[in-house]
Amino acid sequence: MNKKIGIIFALVLVTFLVMGTASAGLFDFLGGNQASGDASANDENTFIVGFDAEFPPYGFKDDSGNYTGFDLDLAKEVCERNNWTFKAQPIDWDAKDAELESGSIDCIWNGFTIDGRENDYLWSDPYFDNKQVFVVKNNSGISSIDDLNGKTVETQKDSSALAALKGDNKTIADKFSTLTEVADYNTAFMDLESGACDAVAMDIGVAEYDIKNKNNTDDFSILDQYITTEKYGVGFKKGNTDLKDKVQTTLDEMFKDGTVSKIAKEYGISNDALISK
Repeated sequence: MNKKIGIIFALVLVTFLVMGTASAGLFDFLGGNQASGDASANDENTFIVGFDAEFPPYGFKDDSGNYTGFDLDLAKEVCERNNWTFKAQPIDWDAKDAELESGSIDCIWNGFTIDGRENDYLWSDPYFDNKQVFVVKNNSGISSIDDLNGKTVETQKDSSALAALKGDNKTIADKFSTLTEVADYNTAFMDLESGACDAVAMDIGVAEYDIKNKNNTDDFSILDQYITTEKYGVGFKKGNTDLKDKVQTTLDEMFKDGTVSKIAKEYGISNDALISK
């Protein structure tokens, strides 16, 4: 009788051990054990940059499937100079605040506009002057904003240029024949090339990058006059002053030694768009 009890007890004990091991494994798989995941991915030596993966030239996926871009290259250089591990983390842009607050990313660095968000984040100094400009064809005879009177202008939906032309700078748009919203700037450029529109209103950084990557680069020009401007910065969680200061100090050094200008040139971005101290 005692022997049978002993056997039953042993079987019960083994059953609990197996169940415990399986449960622990399942818990880890579902993310319950964050020590093996998040901690190693986001420790003090890892710099995780949150970005929109569809916003060239600041952050995007190249033809090889790698994340790249002007802002990501700046962040990589900051990491190299501080002996940090760089991690580019694509995010749902609508969830960027939750990502930052949870600590799953260390900053938002992706053509991120300071204007209107001054009190929402801990900001780096502005490093990019994002003017809203007009792109025209060189043979169009258009050399100023006044020349756009009665012309057809296109811009991307939900863009800063559209907001400006429908907002504080509506008086400019009122003189156009039409202001048309399109899905993306590739469509707008095709319409500009075909003559379906006379000008495209867009961010200067995007304009310079798109023109650089055209086979017929010399066919386009950017008007000297701009619609409005906004400043880009790196957004950190409020209170994360030490990290912000380290990034800012390194970024300042990169401006002084010409690294920022060199990286900008790779994406067709002119020095006029950069803000250095």
